[in-house]
Amino acid sequence: MARRVLGEDEAALWRAFVHDVAPLRTGRNVASVPVTPSFGKEASSPAGRPAGGRATGMVTVRLVEMSPVQQPRVRPAPHVGVRAPGLDDTQWRRLSRGQMRVDARLDLHGYIVQEAFEEFHRFMQRSRVMGWRCVEVVTGLGSGARGGSIRRELPHWLHRADIAPMILGVVHSHQGNQGALRLLLRKKR
Repeated sequence: MARRVLGEDEAALWRAFVHDVAPLRTGRNVASVPVTPSFGKEASSPAGRPAGGRATGMVTVRLVEMSPVQQPRVRPAPHVGVRAPGLDDTQWRRLSRGQMRVDARLDLHGYIVQEAFEEFHRFMQRSRVMGWRCVEVVTGLGSGARGGSIRRELPHWLHRADIAPMILGVVHSHQGNQGALRLLLRKKR
């Protein structure tokens, strides 16, 4: 497959677009972009140098690797029944044994999946604003062989980028009932 050669105006537009972009990871340190000016002799490059009628050249783009300080820190949501890092023994024991007081409860029985998600999202935002520490989300067992659709979707909702940082621990409310989850939320800072 033949590579397309960029004109000087396209190369200038590309340089302006990527001037402050740093790659997440690199395989190479230097990438070259071929440039063929598409205008006449009087046209000039963005740097103010004459482009020359038939001149071709290479624009070298130096890729800079990001330091660990610049990379955003993402906290994954804990899995159900798995102790998350940063959760002390006492809190984990109280949460997993059902001894922690529930500040609020959301019952998703009777909702379709989209409505249930919207209710769950509003509930989690309200939990953050109110400063609640432990909340319970009831999905019900569902009637399907693998459980209900809301029950299957809830773990995916917990791993969303706007929800996961709020959650410190997740357990089933009762060992015999897999249709309800207790969420230990991080303290508001």
